[in-house]
Formats: sequence, structure tokens, C-alpha cells
Amino acid sequence: MSPPATAKLRVGDWCVNPAAGQMSRGGDVVRLEARTLRLLLDLADHPGQVVSIDALLDRVWAGVIVTPDSVYQAVAALRRLLGDDPRRPSYIATVPRLGYRLVARVEPWTEEPAAPGPAQGKGRRGWTWGAAAALVAALLAAGLLVQGQVARNQLAAAARQPVTVGVLPFLDLTPNMDELPLADDVTEGLIDKLSRNPGLRTPGFRASFSLRGKHASPAQAARTLGVAYLVDGSVRRFGGRLRVAARLMRADNGFVIWSQSYDRPLSDYAAIQDAIAGSVGAVLRPAKPAKRAES
Repeated sequence: MSPPATAKLRVGDWCVNPAAGQMSRGGDVVRLEARTLRLLLDLADHPGQVVSIDALLDRVWAGVIVTPDSVYQAVAALRRLLGDDPRRPSYIATVPRLGYRLVARVEPWTEEPAAPGPAQGKGRRGWTWGAAAALVAALLAAGLLVQGQVARNQLAAAARQPVTVGVLPFLDLTPNMDELPLADDVTEGLIDKLSRNPGLRTPGFRASFSLRGKHASPAQAARTLGVAYLVDGSVRRFGGRLRVAARLMRADNGFVIWSQSYDRPLSDYAAIQDAIAGSVGAVLRPAKPAKRAES
């Protein structure tokens, strides 16, 4: 029997919390878009089984007219969030011409028993805890003004700094996964174009490609690169045409703030890099209002 839609699940090393729309592992918490969450839950409802593209379209995209490309891109995004490698999958395996199979362990999440709290104490112990709580509250209240000023100073300083954005290696989603050099070329070209934007700071391609195969979550990747935003995407080749999907997300909560797909002749892949870099720069441009106010 399938677990209730609000019940927590263990999927591999992750705790999936449908009610909160997020999953967590250790200290990392990743927000899931509604469609991505439904995709993960559908695969988790059939662990070890091959789920066809048509079945996913019927259940996850019910009532929406989309192409199989939407499934490919959603699976790629979910793999990125899980820190999964499509060539050596520990979560989602591709079954060529059939669909996808969740290979990770799936079971109900069981919480650790809570340790007894101080409220169980009596007499003098209870008074001591109450006095300590009152003292802490007083100290916190006394420090609010100072903390508020510090926070305002930090925000003002941050607004004067260039926005940091990292590019993760684009995924090769061609059926035979034999276009990795093309995906890498798109990634490297995008990094070069973003680095030319004076309002952005972008780590070099060596730093980005060092994350390949590390199964890092977006939060972990952002910490490694020292950035506040991440760009990731996928590349598919159909004969002489190239289809590139890209998205921009906040590293602190995993929310996607921009996404776009491009379907153009293979010879135009440099124009696709220009378009992605321009869109990312335009989306992040409002993050610098303080600099204009001081001039």
C-alpha cells in the first residue's frame, strides 16, 4: 500500500517530507518544486520497477499537454537535487527506450525518540530552568537593536558586492549519453560569458568541473564554489539540432527563479550561450540597488 501523501519517506540517504515540500540529508535541506516532488513520489511509489515515460506524463503531468522532453528535464533536475550520477546511478536509473527505475531504498521515515526535556523536573530544578529561560530572553531582547544595526550594515555591504553565480556541468541527455564533450563545451562557454559581466563573479571552469561525480547537493555545490546562485542544465542533440535547457536557482533554498529551453541548429550553440548568460544577468541585476543609491 502506498504511504499517505503527507507521510515522510526515506529515499536512499534522504528524508522526503511531502507536507513541507522538501527533503533533507544531514544538515542539508532542499526545497522541491511541486512537479519535482510529484515525480519523486511517483517513482518512490514503484521502487525497483520501470516507470514508463507515458505513465509519468499521465500521473505527474495530468491535465497538462507536454512532450517527453519535460520528463527528461524533470528527471535531470531531480537527479541534480539528489546528487545522483546518471552514468553510475544510486537513485534513478535510465532504462533505455522504456523509462526510469528508482534503485534507491524506499521505506517510511522513522523519527528518533525525543530525549526527555527539562519540563519533567520538579521543584527547584523547574525554577532554575525558568529563571535561565527568562535571563536568556532578557539578553536577547537587549541585543535586538545592536543585532538589527549589524544586520543592516551587512545587507548594505552585501548589496555593494557583485553577485556570485556558479555553473554546474551541464548534463548529457542524448539517448546514448555520447555527447558529453558537447555538454562540456556549452558549460565552459557559458562560464566564460558570465565572467565577462562586471556585475557577476563566476568561478572558473576547473572549479565547476571538479564537482562532476561528487554527488553534491545544490547547497553543497554552492558552498564549494562560494556562490549564492547556481546555473545548471542539460543538452540533447537531434541530428543537426541542439536542445539546451537551463535554470537559475538560489543556493540557500533551492528555489528556481528562472528557466528556459532552447531548440536551435547545432551551429547556433554559441548564440544559446549568449542567450542564457544574458537572461541570468538580467534576472540578477535587481540584486544591486544599494550601489545606485550611493552614487
